[in-house]
Amino acid sequence: MAARTAALNPRHTMPTTTTPNQPLGGNMMPRFAGPGTMMRLPGATSPEGLDAAFIGVPLDIGTSNRPGARFGPRQIRAESALLRPYNMATGAAPFDRLNVADLGDVPINTYSLDKSLAIVSAFYDTVLAAGCAPLTLGGDHTIALPILRAVARQHGPVALVHVDAHADVNDDMFGERIAHGTPFRRAVEEGLLACDKVWQIGLRGTGYAADDFDWPRAQGFTVVQAHEVWYQSLAPLMAQVRERIGPTHPVYISFDIDGIDPSFAGGTGTPEIGGLTVPQALEIVRGCRGLNVVGADLVEVSPPYDPSGNTALLGANLLYEMLCVLPGVPYR
Repeated sequence: MAARTAALNPRHTMPTTTTPNQPLGGNMMPRFAGPGTMMRLPGATSPEGLDAAFIGVPLDIGTSNRPGARFGPRQIRAESALLRPYNMATGAAPFDRLNVADLGDVPINTYSLDKSLAIVSAFYDTVLAAGCAPLTLGGDHTIALPILRAVARQHGPVALVHVDAHADVNDDMFGERIAHGTPFRRAVEEGLLACDKVWQIGLRGTGYAADDFDWPRAQGFTVVQAHEVWYQSLAPLMAQVRERIGPTHPVYISFDIDGIDPSFAGGTGTPEIGGLTVPQALEIVRGCRGLNVVGADLVEVSPPYDPSGNTALLGANLLYEMLCVLPGVPYR
């Protein structure tokens, strides 16, 4: 398998005289100006030579309630202008060593979910074949399925850290096998996941049946419902995650913004009360440090329901935190 290791891919190691791509600083260009890329990084048309890349998937035709996540990538990028290169809490300095760029948006077919899935999967095949770790700006959660298909082709069945209000393991929605509530059922059926290394954190809300969360448990998933961790630090939980998964098995992070309580992140399609807090969200992502993270996504930001921009700002910060826990990131 072509799993990334804690060391950078040798073909991507930057020469000592070359500086990896850097975000455009706020003292060089006002934060309300400049390029509309993630963190105002350079844009790129190819993943070659990149260790990681931000990629937008502006798809929301799989959503079941409030649409608008197609505008998520653009708004997350806009809010990301507030981010700076160094993580002052953890010491992570991703741009000191990793070469990162924004690969723009996948050109999905806005009239066909089936065709869009094939387009997304083919795009990510190219990214992963280049040894580039994709960090995805969604889009609704349907996009996790074609991305996982590409990731599994490159790395084999992956461990999964899935943050969400919903398990997204429906067998169908309105008779359709593909929608934003079905990706992880299909992923299990297609053998994309190492099911004994899957964690679903933040599940909550009302259900269609009393046993709605029993199916993922029966597959070997560890289900952590939101009410089980109210008022608690999630650092001990993430220590369990790291112990179970181990440092070498490829890991994918899939983060639905509705995993966070709507008091923090109301700009989403299917909000549920009683969710995780922002500090808990940071603990989850930062707790993935030391794992062999091969890709991640942040989905379901819906700007029409986010007039303040706070949900997109949270999404941008969480994507930056995901970048910070990639293998090879130095810590000062």
